[in-house]
Amino acid sequence: MSKIGLIITREYTTRVKKKSFIVMSVIGPLLFAAMFVLPAWFSSMESTSEKRIAVIDQTNKYAGAISDTETLKFTWLQNDKEQQVKSEYKSMGYEAYVVISEDLLQNPDGIKIYSDAPVTIDMKSHIRRDLKKFLEKEKLESFKIDGLNEIISQVNNITVHISTIKLGEHGTEEESSTELTMMVAIIFAMLIYFFVLMYGTQVMRGIVEEKTSRIVEVIISSVKPFQLMMGKIIGIAMVALTQFLLWVVLTVAIIFGIKTALFPDGEMPTRMDKQMEIVQSSTNQEGGSTVESSEFAEQFSKIMEKAKSIDLIGPIFSFFFFFIGGYLLYAGLFAAVGAVIDNETDSQQFVMPIIMPLILSIYIAMAAFRAPDSNIAFWFSMIPFTSPIVMMARIPFQIPVWEVILSMVILTASFIFTTWFAGRIYRTGILMYGKKITYKEIWKWFRYSGK
Repeated sequence: MSKIGLIITREYTTRVKKKSFIVMSVIGPLLFAAMFVLPAWFSSMESTSEKRIAVIDQTNKYAGAISDTETLKFTWLQNDKEQQVKSEYKSMGYEAYVVISEDLLQNPDGIKIYSDAPVTIDMKSHIRRDLKKFLEKEKLESFKIDGLNEIISQVNNITVHISTIKLGEHGTEEESSTELTMMVAIIFAMLIYFFVLMYGTQVMRGIVEEKTSRIVEVIISSVKPFQLMMGKIIGIAMVALTQFLLWVVLTVAIIFGIKTALFPDGEMPTRMDKQMEIVQSSTNQEGGSTVESSEFAEQFSKIMEKAKSIDLIGPIFSFFFFFIGGYLLYAGLFAAVGAVIDNETDSQQFVMPIIMPLILSIYIAMAAFRAPDSNIAFWFSMIPFTSPIVMMARIPFQIPVWEVILSMVILTASFIFTTWFAGRIYRTGILMYGKKITYKEIWKWFRYSGK
């Protein structure tokens, strides 16, 4: 055991001192923090440059239908100015010009925007939205029904707010959030997929490097091959956990630091809600009411409030267990692959069958988000090669405890078996050079190592 400890220490200290580890430990939190902070920062930045747009209405029906904003100013010109505007709109101080050539109720394509530069989506959406409102009003007035506008307004203002209530054992009630639960499930599942794949392949690469440089021949003169394999697996697992904890701590610190610097008045949530309302209304191709966009912003604010009270102790404990279990399961297989090949170019035929269950588990996890109690979600959360990711997609939905325990037991027994299986292959393969390896040959090594 002391020899395994020495190998673990060597693997850990060697890898955490590498520039790649240090760089990723810094860049990772910066990227994660940017994902949270930059959208809020961008949403708080308001364009102050004023753009003038000329409008030529050949139908003489839509004068004033497009309203000005803080940054967009529309000038309605006579039809006889069209030729002059086409050739001189830039020198006249316009960013673009709009031509309405036909009745838009009869031909929705009867409007065009001309500019020598790409038109922004904000400008296009604003023009479309205002004209659509104008046409809706015109169409409603054509029916000549008294009070029709008021009736339509009342219908559009109808909303339904659904709250999800979690019932406790003693009849207690606590408001929950399906959206937030799914977000937690996605984050944990993707983290396990990312870390297991990244650090599992590191085990394989490390073994290949030592094997090709013949360093392993010196090492196994002092330790048993199985001790070497376990030392590398556990040492790299500790590196992964260290980097994960650094990412969590540094990401939180960076987010709070940037938030304090950019939003000293604590206005970030308000600004984000405002921007979401703008985006929602701008991208609504059907011209939905502002009630829908404000409802969207309100629901988002409620979700953020619920995030403060969510219980993450159980999911976090499960995350570490399934991460470690899944890593040990796959790392043993990657170690066996590293032992049987001489370079990474030969690894494709052996690596693909290993990573296919990981890829499959992502698709099953997506189905588990929608139906965590379905048969496919249950069985794939028990199969050890997919359970680390699929089970993490189900746990936030508070599935029965016995299912979680059963999955943990199966995973534990499986990684013990795969480690034993990989160790038998590792003993022979680590000293084999220059031989074309097949699955039949690997099976021979496994049987030989057991004698």
